[in-house]
This record gives sequence, C-alpha cells and structure tokens, in this order.
Amino acid sequence: MTYRPTPYAPPHRPRLPRPPRRPRLTRRGWLVLLLGGVLAAAAAVAVALLLAHDERPAAERPRPLLVPEGWRSAQVYTAVDRALGLPAGAARKAATAPAALPLPAEARGNPEGYLFPATYPVLSTTAPEGLLRFMVDTAGKRFGTPEIAEGARSHGMSVYEAVVAASIVQAEADNPDDMARVARVVHNRLARGMALQMDSTLNYALGRSTVDTTHEDTRSTSPYNTYARKGLPPTPIGNPGDQALDAVVRPADGDWLYFVTVAPGDTRFTADYASHRANVAEFNARRRAEKP
Repeated sequence: MTYRPTPYAPPHRPRLPRPPRRPRLTRRGWLVLLLGGVLAAAAAVAVALLLAHDERPAAERPRPLLVPEGWRSAQVYTAVDRALGLPAGAARKAATAPAALPLPAEARGNPEGYLFPATYPVLSTTAPEGLLRFMVDTAGKRFGTPEIAEGARSHGMSVYEAVVAASIVQAEADNPDDMARVARVVHNRLARGMALQMDSTLNYALGRSTVDTTHEDTRSTSPYNTYARKGLPPTPIGNPGDQALDAVVRPADGDWLYFVTVAPGDTRFTADYASHRANVAEFNARRRAEKP
C-alpha cells in the first residue's frame, strides 16, 4: 500500500466552510487581535511582546515574517535567523534551551507542531526567544480550547496526539476540502490497528519532501516510519494550522482506508484495496510520463 504526500500548503487557502469558533489569526496580516483598534496600534502591542527590552526605535517599521502552514521547525528556525539577521542555528539554540518555551509535557521540549503558522511582526530588536515564545503561546491558545480538547477525547486522543495527527493531515491533504477526509482515513486506520503508512512521516524522518517513496525507504528504522510502526509518530511532523486540527477533531464521515492524489485536485479515497492499487498505478504512470 502506498500513500503519496502532497506539496506544502499554498500560502493562501480558503477556510473550510465551518462556523468559526474563535477569531482567525490570518497569515496575511499581523498576528494580533484587532479589537476595534487601528492596525498600527495593535501591531505595536504585538511587537512589544517580542522585543528583548521595553524600548523600540520610534521610526522603525515592523517587518512581516510569514510562517506558512505545514512548515517544519527547521524551516521556521531558518526563517527566524534570516529575519533577525542572526547566525545560522541561533533560533534553534534558543528554542531548545531548557524550559525555553511553554510546551505541553508530552512534547518533551520539542517545539515541533507548536510554532504556530501566521505572519509575525519583527523589528531589529526582536529577540528569537521572544518570537518563538510568541508562536508557542499562540499555538497553546489556539489548540487549548475546550472544543479542541473535547474533540480530541471523542476520538480517544490527547490534544497533543491530535496535533500530531493534524500535522500529518496538513502534509498529506491536496487542498483544504480534502483535510477532513484525510483525517477520517487516519482515524479509521488507527481504529483498526493498521499502520498509517504515510509517506509524509517518512519524508520527515529523511529530512526531505517528495512524492516518490521507495521500498528501501519503507525499511527505515526511524520511529517516524509509519509503514513499519503502528500508531502515530512520536511528535508532529510539521506545524499545522487551524483547518488541519479542526479536520482531526471533526473528520468527514466515511469508511475510507486509502487515498492517493493522482493529480493536483484529484485525490481519490476508497475503502477497497484493489481500487486503491489501480489509483496508485495511475499515479505512477503519470509520474513516469512527467519525467524526462
């Protein structure tokens, strides 16, 4: 059985047609809650939370740092280093310092999954510790609602496990409308004691992003090899957004156990293995035709 991951989420995607439970922190605007104030004033409040000290240059204009949905922590660290003009590895060091970030106990100090995707305002005086803490604080608020906790419990998951599943959904879904169906496949396979067999988890283990997985790849001894190991991987494999987590706690109804994105916009879900193999064969034929 072969699952095929899809590329990282596009920078702008429509929200799932579900009633919002809380204000959305848009990736295209400042990561602030606009409570009736003007944008500049709200941005100033957010920026103040990120500074190494209380003073900031009066004339300096905040610069946006975009963290797209699905980025891995390594990508976030690189972007933070570049945005703040720091040497490579500075943000990673700040994130992995003992008790540096307010992470859930299950994370064991690993911020993967909790560097919330959004657009953050930064200044020359922004400290990496404060910026990363702001991301984690935001994730804690977004993921820590009673609705998320209850939704996770209804599927036999902790909130952290739901975030792990959401990171897989974020990486695997071809578009937002597919997220709830991908989440249903995850739940169905877990409920049956089946290995998830998700290529996205292998990609994470191997530090890559590809739609081509070999048999050799599936023999990896990594705990993120969901071909060889049942259950969820030990941590998230990226930083999911609201839509992916919503899909996990409120998946679509269906008996699907398999899916493959045959072509962009054409993801096929089925409970029949023979049908799935036929879909995978079509995908592989397309891939061969695309290669020179």
